Amino acid sequence: MPTLRPKYLTPWLFALAVTQTHATPTADYPIQDTPMTGGDGTVEQFDHNAFSLPQGNLSMTKRLDFSVGNSFFRNPWVEAPASTDARDGLGPLFNTNSCQGCHIKDGRGHPQDEQGGSVSLFLRLAVPANPDEDAELLKQHGFKPAPVYGSQLQTAAIPGVKPEADLVVSWETVIDTLADGTEVTLRKPVYHIENPNYGPLPDDLLVSPRMAPAMIGLGLLEHIPESDLVAREDLNDANGDGISGKANRVWNKATNQTVLGRFGWKAAEPTVHQQSMGAFAGDMGLTSSTSPGTDCTAAQGCDQYASGGDPEVSDKVAGFVSFYASSLAVPARRDLNDPDVQAGARQFNELGCAGCHTPRHQTGDVADRPDLSQQTIWPYTDLLLHDMGPALADGRPEFLANGNEWRTPPLWGIGLAQTILPRTGFLHDGRARTLEEAVLWHGGEAQPAADGYRSLDATDRQALIRFLESL
Repeated sequence: MPTLRPKYLTPWLFALAVTQTHATPTADYPIQDTPMTGGDGTVEQFDHNAFSLPQGNLSMTKRLDFSVGNSFFRNPWVEAPASTDARDGLGPLFNTNSCQGCHIKDGRGHPQDEQGGSVSLFLRLAVPANPDEDAELLKQHGFKPAPVYGSQLQTAAIPGVKPEADLVVSWETVIDTLADGTEVTLRKPVYHIENPNYGPLPDDLLVSPRMAPAMIGLGLLEHIPESDLVAREDLNDANGDGISGKANRVWNKATNQTVLGRFGWKAAEPTVHQQSMGAFAGDMGLTSSTSPGTDCTAAQGCDQYASGGDPEVSDKVAGFVSFYASSLAVPARRDLNDPDVQAGARQFNELGCAGCHTPRHQTGDVADRPDLSQQTIWPYTDLLLHDMGPALADGRPEFLANGNEWRTPPLWGIGLAQTILPRTGFLHDGRARTLEEAVLWHGGEAQPAADGYRSLDATDRQALIRFLESL
């Protein structure tokens, strides 16, 4: 049978796809043997627009829906009332006025740094909950919001309204010395909430910094069968590898039941749609059928300001935005046959990194989305929660995630992150300026892998970084 060439692959990428030999798995994990990281929808785009293309196998009709969703994702929302009534109702309290304001070029955000502040990093808020008294709240929200200030610190407001407070970040220097004597300078963020405008902050306030992640491949992640993800749970580390991932169980607002969580830094959202509507509510102060309330509390008196409708994000617009968010394509792997990249891939597996960053998955059948159906994908995540140690802990629980646990973030596209936005950082708060810094911050279940990296010689360390840069 002849090999079929997808029409959206250029000759060099097609040749790479069909000539790459199947590598021998190392430490029981597969080594990627195809540039088609996102399955048949993979695209060849490697510049600052690399994360902004639709699935390569999306039909022309659906590409029109993608374009409409892109418009509402990219363009600013405005204060109500406005002549642009399809995009009014912003605030009165918010963090940014557009989805693109956080997910810059559909990629990661950036932390506050020497060049100034950032709207793409914010603080999630909570206070300690009583498991008995707050049982229903914990069941549906996963945490107890802070009195008055709610679940997210909102640092912007419409004219005439005071924002909740200012977020200021300072940095402490940490020196990490590797086995060969190499010193790596890390930076540790310290968060300060200043000028609170709605009364004193709670003494027992819990804060969790969150930087906007990249948007690529979300629809594919949503359709990995739940059974495949749950099968990777190992709550008691039965296999003795030091890794005990667990699935988060969260509230699905559409079905009113507890389901598997997949999205967000603590896997607290079950679907792309619910994640998107939660961002409208929390980040922009916009209501939807899924999230009819925003994070503005009764004590802040937001009801006195004009609304952009009920809901402010219509079901039609919500559908377009969710479709857009679930249809952003994954760029192809680069330098797959490079000897250093191949050596780095083996190091990745041998150090145990693939124990959480699971290389390969298969999506299930998706009746209305053939572009997402039965795709072999290489996202490098298990979508499970893992203890990352005290250095990265936020101390803020969310559903089953405790204060030390984070969802394994996908690594696909990570090598292009700073091509899209040079100021971006890595990890949940962007503290890591380089991929090496990100590796060295790993603790908890990932401590052996990070220590293994420290013990490598310079050549092997560089090979591992070259592998990550190729993703």
